[in-house]
Amino acid sequence: MSALYERLQEVASPRIGLGCMNLSHGYGQYVPEEEGVRALNEAFEMGYRHFDTATLYGGTANERLLGKALSSKRRELLLASKCGMAIDPESGKRIIDGRPETLRRQCEESLARLKTDHLDIYYLHRLDRQVPIEESVGALGRLVEEGKLRAIGLSEISAETLRKAHAEHPVAAVQSEYSLWTRNPEIALSQACQALGTALVAFSPLGRGFLSGAIQTDTAFASGDMRAGMPRFNGDNLTHNLTLLAQFNALATRLGITPAQLALAWVKARGSHIIPIPGTRSVSHMRENLKAEHVVLSTTDLAQLNGMMLPGDVAGARYNEAQQADIDTEEFA
Repeated sequence: MSALYERLQEVASPRIGLGCMNLSHGYGQYVPEEEGVRALNEAFEMGYRHFDTATLYGGTANERLLGKALSSKRRELLLASKCGMAIDPESGKRIIDGRPETLRRQCEESLARLKTDHLDIYYLHRLDRQVPIEESVGALGRLVEEGKLRAIGLSEISAETLRKAHAEHPVAAVQSEYSLWTRNPEIALSQACQALGTALVAFSPLGRGFLSGAIQTDTAFASGDMRAGMPRFNGDNLTHNLTLLAQFNALATRLGITPAQLALAWVKARGSHIIPIPGTRSVSHMRENLKAEHVVLSTTDLAQLNGMMLPGDVAGARYNEAQQADIDTEEFA
């Protein structure tokens, strides 16, 4: 059993965690600090125990927000953050740097912002192709030995990279985008995670809002919203993709649950090693998502879902060329 599973049991966490990025990063509209603190506290009160952030998010603002909101509850949480990708304060550009000295510095800064002496899991946010994965993972392993990390993880990497990393130091979890309409982990990564005892932490399990019904043909993305540059959310691609939702929404209605809850239930059903971490700025959506913890789908319903939104059915890539260049994940032909 990996350290992530052990910690989830220790804090009596539901299987569904909370991705905190949306509060400070990624989708263009960010909540004021007081509102963010209140939302995180409400998330804790409703039952969330697994909170996920990163150095990158909001140029460190998200870590500071979690530190302010959750430090008094630290012993009752699984607290996860990420390193190796950050925003350069001078240029404002995103930088990927997996050098050992950078990861150590970022870890110590993350600990200070989060007001804790250790992180339950610390992910290498992106593979630095200029640094062997063994060097980056070795540096994180030394931080585990020093007690600053309980376990390490990787994000948006391939099965091959996972195996190389795991040979250097046990990898407790891998984060990858995974939802009904983004099934890349099924190519090889999910199987590798199962074989190694590594958790697959599914980010964007609601398809970046698409599966929840939040996106329509007339949706205007706010300035800074990353979806504006993602091919499957634009033009004819989006028009086509929205037609794929009719059957999905009909099933949710028949089951008496929301589309978001159906999407999360499907991800959970794909394997006991899979842990979804939906993100939202809305407290009501946090509550809605957490209720999916208790949704169990029948074999018939799962078979129907498995046939929806297959890779060949979805129009447009999930990332644009620049974003794609930064990831190591397997891609469908």
